[in-house]
Amino acid sequence: MRTGILGGTFNPVHMGHVLLADAAARELRLDRTLLIPASIPPHKQAPELAADRHRLAMCKLAVGQIRGGQVSDLELRRGGKSYTCRTLEMLKEQYPADTLYLICGGDMFLTLQDWKRPETIFQLAVICAAARQGIAHAQMQAQQTRLEAMGARIQLLEVSLPPWSSTDIRQRIGAGQPVNGMLPEPVAEYILTNRLYQK
Repeated sequence: MRTGILGGTFNPVHMGHVLLADAAARELRLDRTLLIPASIPPHKQAPELAADRHRLAMCKLAVGQIRGGQVSDLELRRGGKSYTCRTLEMLKEQYPADTLYLICGGDMFLTLQDWKRPETIFQLAVICAAARQGIAHAQMQAQQTRLEAMGARIQLLEVSLPPWSSTDIRQRIGAGQPVNGMLPEPVAEYILTNRLYQK
């Protein structure tokens, strides 16, 4: 089995996440693609982090648009900082015969060498990355060369990702501006119903 993993705060999950995960699933012929919302993100501050139950619910509403998509609450159950190396170790125990594919956007890909125990990440998973707007293809290729020298297996994905981020979406919602097309429709409805990210 080929299992893809896309982790993140998903605060909220948006169409960029969906497009990235679905492109990876199709390009890499994944049997399942796991969305894994983080408990506490180790790489960034998250002052407006919605409650775990809301982020998990939004992922469940979005995952139907991803080929073989499933949601895992592994990091939420574990609690504490959500280190990818530990998550991969737990997934390898859960799916010992699977090949794991770690899916990430270009911004995360360019910092992988600075993550906790990167050698464990490289050992346990193939790294699959797609550039976000503003990241040059040459940067991605240079990082691929650098990480492969450290023992990583890299697959660069051919997918065009939208320019917005979860931060952009939260700001727009807080300002009462439209977010049409930026979120899966059920996620947009959930945010409205539960009054998330509103000032």
